[in-house]
Amino acid sequence: MGEMVSYASNGGTGEGYLAIPSGGAASPAVIVIQDWWGLVPHIRSVADRFAEAGFVALAPDFRHGQPASKPSEPRQMLNSAQMDEAAADIAVAADYLAGRPEVTGKVGCAGFCAGASLALWAATRSERIVATAAFYPRLPWEAMRSEWTDYAGKAAVIHCSEADGLSAADGVQTVRRAIETAGGTCQTYDYPGTAHAFFNEDRPENFDQRAAATAWARTLELFRAKLG
Repeated sequence: MGEMVSYASNGGTGEGYLAIPSGGAASPAVIVIQDWWGLVPHIRSVADRFAEAGFVALAPDFRHGQPASKPSEPRQMLNSAQMDEAAADIAVAADYLAGRPEVTGKVGCAGFCAGASLALWAATRSERIVATAAFYPRLPWEAMRSEWTDYAGKAAVIHCSEADGLSAADGVQTVRRAIETAGGTCQTYDYPGTAHAFFNEDRPENFDQRAAATAWARTLELFRAKLG
């Protein structure tokens, strides 16, 4: 359904997978942030699913066509300065989407694993991003500032796997408090009995069909309410 596109990004060129709804009507937009592994088929399929649900979806390729071979590679890259840089790149992607003729309304951001943490953080760096959905966020939380800004009037949902400690995990609670202190809303959802990456059909050892369907429905509910 989608295609690779290029756009100007912070003095260079960004690339990403763009999926557009087939109906032809102008639509709100969603940025899909990859997990540890990069712009893999699973992330492309999520962008396609958002397009099928009526959103213009862009999945930026932050690894420039070079998927990670192990989770420690991107984990080691994401200190606080690099998180700011990644969030700035996401903000540029939001500007690119907002300038496309197929896009009307506002921009949301959905991410998985490391990308989930970045999706939440990106809303502090872009006025355009007004709703975020984080699937089992996992990132060294000490790299994220305790004070978040620009969340007033924005909304986030965090889908928490049992393997990661559910919503009681320190990092999730830190982010929830930061968003709410900044004037946003943050709803956490627990999925008991689930493994990390329970949404990923390409990882059958972790995939949980019921939890994935529920998390997807909740995500669409948020974006339809906030981005319309």
